[in-house]
Amino acid sequence: MRRIRLDIAYDGTHFRGWARQPALRTVQGTLEGALGRIAGSPVQLVVAGRTDAGVHASGQVAHVDVDDEQWERLTVRRRNAPEAADPIEPVAKRMAGVLGQYPDVFVTRASTAPEGFDARFSATWRRYSYRIADQVVGYDPMERHRTTTVRADLDVAAMDEAARGLVGLWDFAAYCKPRPESTTIRTLLEFDWRRDADGVLVANVRADAFCHSMVRALVGACVAVGEGKLTGEHLRIIRDNLERTSEFKVLAARGLTLTEVGYPADELLGQRAEQTRKRRDADEVGG
Repeated sequence: MRRIRLDIAYDGTHFRGWARQPALRTVQGTLEGALGRIAGSPVQLVVAGRTDAGVHASGQVAHVDVDDEQWERLTVRRRNAPEAADPIEPVAKRMAGVLGQYPDVFVTRASTAPEGFDARFSATWRRYSYRIADQVVGYDPMERHRTTTVRADLDVAAMDEAARGLVGLWDFAAYCKPRPESTTIRTLLEFDWRRDADGVLVANVRADAFCHSMVRALVGACVAVGEGKLTGEHLRIIRDNLERTSEFKVLAARGLTLTEVGYPADELLGQRAEQTRKRRDADEVGG
C-alpha cells in the first residue's frame, strides 16, 4: 500500500460534518466518491480532525492508502501534461474536475506522504479560528456562512484576557460534550481574541487536540465575558468544576474554521504517531 496526503478546504454549510453517514452529504463521503472514481475502486480517508456539521476548513489534512492498481490509475500521465516532481501531485487537479467548477470542497494539494505519516496520529496540534460580528460592525450578508452574529457590543479586551487565562494543560470537561471512554484532558496552547481590519472579532484557538464542541463552548464562554455577564475568573472556576453549565451558550458552527494542522519533522512522524496511539489506547481503557 502507498500513502497519499491530501490538503483540503471546504465550506461546511451544506455538509452534515466530516464523517461519512448513510444517505447524508458529508465531506468524507464526497471526497471518497471523487477520489474512488479516479482510482477505479473505493478508498477510505483518515482525517486530522473530524469537523461537525456546518464547520468549515481551510487547512484540513487527510491521508489515504491505495494499492498498486489504484496508484497506477491515480498517477497516469495525461497527454501533453508536464511531468510533476511528485507523481501524485496532479491528482488535486483531477479531483477538481470531478468535483465541479464551483465546489464547496476542494483539494488544495495532493502529495506522496512521507514515511510514518498519519494525518490523525502524527499531528501535534490543530488550530481553529472563530469569527463574530457584533453590533460594532453589524451584519454582513456576504459573510453569513462563516461569521456568527451577536447582538451586543462585545468587550474584546475582556474576552482576550479571559481566553488567555484558560491556556494550559487542563481537564476541559466543562467545555466539552462528553463521549463514552474518551478523555477531556487537553493542552490549550493558544487562545486569544482580536478585531480584524473590518472590526470582526476573531478568536485564535490552538490545542494538541479538541473534545467535541470544545472550541464553540470556549468561544461562547468568552462572549458571555464580552457581554459583561461573566468574568475571566468565573470561566476558570467553571473549568475547574468539571461540569457542564448553562451560564453561557455554545455558539453556532458557522463561525468556526479549522485553519491549520501541525506536524513534526518528517523523521519524527512515525514516532509521534506511535506515541499518540499508545496514549489514545490508554485513555480508552481508563488509563
